[in-house]
Amino acid sequence: MNFGLTDEQEMIVSTVRSFVENEIYPHEAEVERTGEVPSELADKIKQKTLDLGFYACNFPEEVGGAGLSHLEFALVERELGRGSMALTHFFGRPQNILMACEGEQRERYLLPAVRGERMDALAMTEPGAGSDVRGMKCSAKRDGGDWVLNGTKHFISGADHADFVIVFVATGEDQTPKGPKKRITTFLVDRGTPGFTIRDGYKSVSHRGYKNMILDFDNCRLPDAQVLGEVDGGFDVMNEWLYATRITVATMSVGRARRCFDLALSYAAERRQFGQPIGKNQGISFQIADMITEIDAADWLTLASAWRLDQGLPANREIASAKLYASEMLARVTDATLQIYGGMGLMDDFPIERFWRDARVERIWDGTSEIQRHIISRELLRPLGA
Repeated sequence: MNFGLTDEQEMIVSTVRSFVENEIYPHEAEVERTGEVPSELADKIKQKTLDLGFYACNFPEEVGGAGLSHLEFALVERELGRGSMALTHFFGRPQNILMACEGEQRERYLLPAVRGERMDALAMTEPGAGSDVRGMKCSAKRDGGDWVLNGTKHFISGADHADFVIVFVATGEDQTPKGPKKRITTFLVDRGTPGFTIRDGYKSVSHRGYKNMILDFDNCRLPDAQVLGEVDGGFDVMNEWLYATRITVATMSVGRARRCFDLALSYAAERRQFGQPIGKNQGISFQIADMITEIDAADWLTLASAWRLDQGLPANREIASAKLYASEMLARVTDATLQIYGGMGLMDDFPIERFWRDARVERIWDGTSEIQRHIISRELLRPLGA
């Protein structure tokens, strides 16, 4: 791996960082206060992203995307991580899983999503099935020539703005030596489809304005044309397109940690106690040293996992390591920053308390820290027969 960025990659970083500082930062406090992103502001962010040529930059040029590599896209996500997720959501990164669209699905879902004409959301999690995807109860059964969906999904990010949802449901069951094993199929479901309801989810302390929604399916009838990939092939679709999304959590954690660190460093140099900057005190200076070391380590671990994808190398363990370490690093960095700020860190005059709250969810979504540790250990032990 070449540890230096090319001129083009440096330009990507500087362009996205400038966008976040100028188009995202000024609106964060208002979104934090209201918990809402005004539709006109959302449209403005989306249009400016389109004008920059960065909308759907995670898609290949052949379908209208910018064709960035995994490494380059990781750099984009890292810079977006500096800003409010409620606002950077409209920077527009449709789910790569849409590349599985075929035939008429490309014109109806894939291409409009890449052009910014339609927004998508991904739905897997259920009240009784989070990381245990095979435990999902939301199901679809054949009825004539159609499928009839029933069940509930929750914690669905972005569904409040979605024109359609990519939903994983159980469509059968196999008996295995380890017990019943559900077959999963992926469906494309349009907002407004009879029997499909999107309603408000739960109030979260993390990422205000970036809402989670609840999806209800009540005898929702869909034709075969709405199946993404093969019937009972949902896991194949998932494994091919989704596991790299953990890189997104890792990269955005790094970006947010760097923004937090910059604030901690400046405060340590400016805040004076006992006649000198508090950064002169070993108790503070050592925290600063530990923070930047952990941030750099998480950054390189994450970029290395993206680089492996670009090289066509196995990267499952490396991605899990990046997601695990970066998300837990962010928790330590935000907590240390708050400690450096002291009591003021808990006041909403500064964004520190927001970063601290927002950091907590990163160890949960897209696979908990425990799941990442399971993936890592499994990848190491399986070759040894354990």
